[in-house]
Amino acid sequence: MNENLDAIRINFNEDGLWVLNIALAVIMFGVAIGITIDDFKRLIHSPKIVLTGVISQFILFPAVTFLLIKIIDPAPSIALGMLLVAACPGGNISNFMTQMAKGNAALSVSLTAFATLICLVMTPLNFQFWSNLHEPTAQILQSVQLDSWKLVKLVLLILGIPLVLGISFRRWKEDLALKVMKVLKPISVMVFIALIVIAFSQNIDIFLNHIHYVLFIVLIHNIIGLLQGYYAGQIMSLSFKNKKTLSIETGIQNSGLGLVLVFAFFEDLGGMALLVAFWGIWDIVSGLVLAAFWGRKKTSN
Repeated sequence: MNENLDAIRINFNEDGLWVLNIALAVIMFGVAIGITIDDFKRLIHSPKIVLTGVISQFILFPAVTFLLIKIIDPAPSIALGMLLVAACPGGNISNFMTQMAKGNAALSVSLTAFATLICLVMTPLNFQFWSNLHEPTAQILQSVQLDSWKLVKLVLLILGIPLVLGISFRRWKEDLALKVMKVLKPISVMVFIALIVIAFSQNIDIFLNHIHYVLFIVLIHNIIGLLQGYYAGQIMSLSFKNKKTLSIETGIQNSGLGLVLVFAFFEDLGGMALLVAFWGIWDIVSGLVLAAFWGRKKTSN
């Protein structure tokens, strides 16, 4: 089964990959324009929320993912895809979903900024650490000979540099930056979703023929991430508004970044590409549904 699964080739050419890279960078730039130095200061004054968010996203979720892999024992390439998704930072579309859910939008943007900074270290570190603890995935990493520095440079190029440029642009020309943000954020998100839809339509036969390998795994994995973020906030006695925010920040992963990393380093692992690609589709659906549900609920906090 593993051989047949990894023989899958997602139809996504080099031009499409470049467009995806640019789209992710532009989305990050649009998010960064909305960030001020005061946002980081606010995080410093709310260490409990920051610590809860970081632990939930970068420590608990990869650890829980590892336990899930041990329980369900998926194909090695699918397990590697699960660990890659868990190692990625929260998706940039999570800011839009948090606003829709009537969560703490300022906290969402601030955590996105902070997570983007630390993911330059934590994403490669988490991915390699947990992957090497599971023998089947460790064997894949040995055969691929993953270049950690190249991985860091790619994450830096797509997320780190746009983050710094966006914050700098806001400080340099705030009025212009705010005008650009109003146009750029919705357009970049729409372009990103359009890319996902186009990629899905180009691979509809592949998904229909092989979706049973990853369907329930992705659903369970995503639900665990959403619940884990929510209950991490519950344990820390955070407000409902902040619990919603942490749930979305943990359960909506930057699977677009994950897909870029798959094509850059693991193009021969069809199972890994299938899982990460379906994650990219499903977490948009689940996030929007959850945000719409919470957005309709009346709450005082």
